[in-house]
Amino acid sequence: MYWRCNDVFQHISYIILPLPRDFPIVIDHSLPQLLLSDYYSRDYQGAFQIGAHLPGKAYDVTEFLPEHPGGPKIILKYAGKDATEEYDPIHPPDTLDKYLDKSKHLGEVDMGTVKKEQKEHDPDEEARQDRIARMPILEQCYNLMDFESVARQVMKKTAWAYYSSGADDEITMRENHTAFHKIWFRPRILVDVEKVDFSTTMLGTKTDMPFYVTATALGKLGHHEGEVLLTKAAKKHNVIQMIPTLASCSFDEIMDAAEGDQVQWMQLYVNKDRSITKKIVEHAEKRGCKGLFITVDAPQLGRREKDMRSKFTDVGSNVQSGSTTDNSQGAARAISSFIDPALSWKDIPWFQSITKMPIILKGVQRVEDVIRAVETGVQGVVLSNHGGRQLDFARSGVEVLAEVMPVLRERGWEDRIEIYIDGGVRRATDIIKALCLGAKGVGIGRPFLYAMSSYGLPGVDRAMQLLKDEMEMNMRLIGCSSVEQLNPTLIDTRGLNMHTTSVPVDNL
Repeated sequence: MYWRCNDVFQHISYIILPLPRDFPIVIDHSLPQLLLSDYYSRDYQGAFQIGAHLPGKAYDVTEFLPEHPGGPKIILKYAGKDATEEYDPIHPPDTLDKYLDKSKHLGEVDMGTVKKEQKEHDPDEEARQDRIARMPILEQCYNLMDFESVARQVMKKTAWAYYSSGADDEITMRENHTAFHKIWFRPRILVDVEKVDFSTTMLGTKTDMPFYVTATALGKLGHHEGEVLLTKAAKKHNVIQMIPTLASCSFDEIMDAAEGDQVQWMQLYVNKDRSITKKIVEHAEKRGCKGLFITVDAPQLGRREKDMRSKFTDVGSNVQSGSTTDNSQGAARAISSFIDPALSWKDIPWFQSITKMPIILKGVQRVEDVIRAVETGVQGVVLSNHGGRQLDFARSGVEVLAEVMPVLRERGWEDRIEIYIDGGVRRATDIIKALCLGAKGVGIGRPFLYAMSSYGLPGVDRAMQLLKDEMEMNMRLIGCSSVEQLNPTLIDTRGLNMHTTSVPVDNL
């Protein structure tokens, strides 16, 4: 049996399965036959011998296989097929170097032995390519929702399912956006708004726009350049990028893509192995990250059924069976098993002891926890429900913001902590509403992924420019010439606490 892969940045390249020991099955695309006898002579007790090249280098990941978050079945599924498109988007190039001991680096592979294999005919892919050929030109995208509409048509099903999925009935995911529709403006008139300045400062960094590129996983699912493309766009528009733990590109790749004094933050999922977490944090600080955003709303990843239906294996889900590990539940579950559900308030002093970076808690959802965050001494919080991907029926970030800021002002604490929000932002008016309520800045994730997936760097560039154009227009129309002038008197939030939901779609 052979597993054929194209020569790209990285991919699994061969497997040796001694099953039984006198009848090994070799799944290979690049290992010279002369080397195989050396592997046959080893005693692996029927376990997997798995290798990968990056490119042209072989690795032994036998011992790591049981810990592979995606499980072994995803690997076996692609026996005899090109696995590049599945492996590449969800594995940073330094994955094997980072997690495998040097003794597991088996050496060079003769790439001259690689055999080309034609791809099987895929009607779905053929139809997708036809839609790509007929997609609107970039100039026909006039707002961020347009990019989502195009992305739905041109992205691969698994990629679209991962990016667009929300938890359970996706009520919170939709509410994140519709909550902004419940806030109305009270604009000022006869104000000199010839010149409008919407630059601001976040964690001590001057930025041209009051939004940042928030952390979103698996950028290469949408575009082969992945997160480094977002880095380039952020530099052009002088906005801050938050680097995700679960990026397709390696952390160093994303940092290396930054230019000059470009500022980046680090989003952190806390590993069960604190030594790994410590190493990640220290490396981020050494490389120059200006903020550590610790995700606190994901002790377990939410049930994202759209993603699960497009899971990365053909094996049926057994989530209700009580199994301790289920590796057939889509990209989200397949990449996140390392996250520590035991993370608690008592860990915050430890983080403060290992870094001088500002610490921000990402995923705070109620005023009591914001108060505790101030008392703990962190520098900021992100009011967020993980883009509606965790607890369904969690309130929107902007609704929580409207609850939090009056309490902080009453205590005189509004300057002791920086408040950010994310989730559902699609218009500059959404950003302005959040700033009026008291947010320091707003995180935007999915829209930039959709723009990137549809049009690459020019798409993200246009998405950011559209937001700039909207900001200038709406700042003038509301009667403010700078971000500092935005305040609660400019908005009416009386309808914000009214919760209505549509009947969820089910298969009954």
